[in-house]
Amino acid sequence: MKLLRYGPPGAEKPGLLDGEGGLRDLSAEVADIAGEALTPAGIARLRALDPRALPRVEGNPRLGPCVTGVGKFMAIGLNYADHAAEAGMAPPAEPVLFSKYPSAMCGPNDEVIIPRGSVKTDWEVELGVVIGRPGRHIPESDALAHVAGYCVVNDVSERSLQLEGTGQWVKGKSCDTFAPTGPWLVTADEVPDPQNLRLWLEVDGHRYQDGSTATMIFGVARLISYLSGLFTLHPGDIISTGTPPGVGMGVKPAPVYLRPGQVMRLGVEGLGEQRLRTVAEP
Repeated sequence: MKLLRYGPPGAEKPGLLDGEGGLRDLSAEVADIAGEALTPAGIARLRALDPRALPRVEGNPRLGPCVTGVGKFMAIGLNYADHAAEAGMAPPAEPVLFSKYPSAMCGPNDEVIIPRGSVKTDWEVELGVVIGRPGRHIPESDALAHVAGYCVVNDVSERSLQLEGTGQWVKGKSCDTFAPTGPWLVTADEVPDPQNLRLWLEVDGHRYQDGSTATMIFGVARLISYLSGLFTLHPGDIISTGTPPGVGMGVKPAPVYLRPGQVMRLGVEGLGEQRLRTVAEP
């Protein structure tokens, strides 16, 4: 099942894709793709619906972030050994955790705003994991049962804010529009192995990233178990699981960063694609 949110920013409605790829409205069935709707009971109730009986949404409306009401947007740094190498850093002994503020979230085809004065805005295609069943101290063997579904995340990053000066990752990762999420949430039952997904990213038609979740240092189950040992995970919490090599910062002989007017296309196998145009902050 593919769950989504459509409509103008701040006024999105819940929806799903039917078997023919048509958009169906869920407004009469659920308040939004958030909270209770993402629990096992909530997902089961939505799965029991006949999509053909739901109102069809005509046209081509804007898609918003595929989930909302996100309490924690957690992200994992240096989770692919070859990406750590291109960043000049040793593979970590345990997951490197940072946060992206939920206010950075935007839709999968929205404009990405390059902050004023930025000359080092970068891209990172990632597998996003959305929690459905709450938990604390979750055993790794049971961790995937806590997943509502998976989605595409672009962990847009401003490298000078992230790594220079005071060097705080959260401020380099949380600018407005720095977390395009979606196009939809694919429920966990349709992703039998999250460690066997291809992910890729292009800028203006040039492919920079082309990797597989099979090369993660810490897999999805390990990340869920590790994070739940630090704090309770709640329905709607997002884990962005790290990026494969090919980010702009690592391009040789010189880094390549985003400029206004460029187009990023990216995707994760089975989870859809994003198409994002970069614009300068006014």
